[in-house]
Amino acid sequence: MDSAHVDDVPTRYSDFAEFEVRGRTPVYLSWARGIAEDPDTSGLIASLPRIKRQPALVFAAARHAGAPETEDYPAFRDFVHARWSEIEQVTLTHSTQTNEAKRCAVLLPFLSLLPGPLSLVEMGASAGLCLYPDRYAYRFTLDGGRVHDLVPTAGDATTEPPVLDCDLRDGVPLPRTLPDVVHRGGVDLSPIDPADADSRAWLQSLIWPGQQAQRGPRLDAALDIAAADPPQIIAGDLVEKLEASVAACPPGSTPVVFHTAVLGYLEPPARAAFVRRVTELDCVWISVEGVTLLPDVAAQVPESIRRHKGIFVVAVNGRPLATAHGHGDWVRALDMS
Repeated sequence: MDSAHVDDVPTRYSDFAEFEVRGRTPVYLSWARGIAEDPDTSGLIASLPRIKRQPALVFAAARHAGAPETEDYPAFRDFVHARWSEIEQVTLTHSTQTNEAKRCAVLLPFLSLLPGPLSLVEMGASAGLCLYPDRYAYRFTLDGGRVHDLVPTAGDATTEPPVLDCDLRDGVPLPRTLPDVVHRGGVDLSPIDPADADSRAWLQSLIWPGQQAQRGPRLDAALDIAAADPPQIIAGDLVEKLEASVAACPPGSTPVVFHTAVLGYLEPPARAAFVRRVTELDCVWISVEGVTLLPDVAAQVPESIRRHKGIFVVAVNGRPLATAHGHGDWVRALDMS
């Protein structure tokens, strides 16, 4: 979705149900629809700061506190009201830092077009799991059903790499090799230590119900990779620390500033400031954000696509090149002719 700043709780939860979780997780679908029609529970959520009212965060906090993964909304509602103080505390002290490693499958086709070696600089890096596109294995399914596998060389693997499955549609460039990455850095308000047990447990709580069997082991494997070779993540505001993070890139490399599902956590003036500053830097800028989040990018996307609120757009230096699934299941080339 376009923003994590929630004013109208019932509308935001209704949109979350219809545009983000319908067909993907029946548990969250039931919870979101229930809250949208439940003034008392909406009121509890509305008592949180705006940035803390987002569905994915509130639901993860409830599950972290022990909420049963049931489609029975009244049972979930009873749990929330009985344990609200605990849920509230988790919500206030945590954030949605999922940083799904599978988003690397969306980034890789565009990274593969850049001259190496690459210095990767991620905004909102969390544990830095998207900073290791060269350490993961990929299974790309192309139009027509042909499958292309891409795996790290044995010398690059510090642990068994997870396999990231992704559909490449409508002519998205097929990566033939993995990038040569010489620097992994970025910025996050609260960087996560991938080796910390409590942080790992919270990241597991952020995985949506029904997806644990597939995403849980992938998350653990990606965290192991990051823990074995930690990235250089600067703690702070991504607008203020942008230049410093790029300055850390070694000479002779191509700096690539990227972010996935991050700018919605900024207010519009801060987003505009970030765009202005990143476009002034000597770097490649790759954004993977909600379809209407960046106005200059959205203006270049066909209206028929802008109406789909759950769609993400991949843009390179402000030019939209593809649409994508929020968690990396597919990426589709845009016809901008």
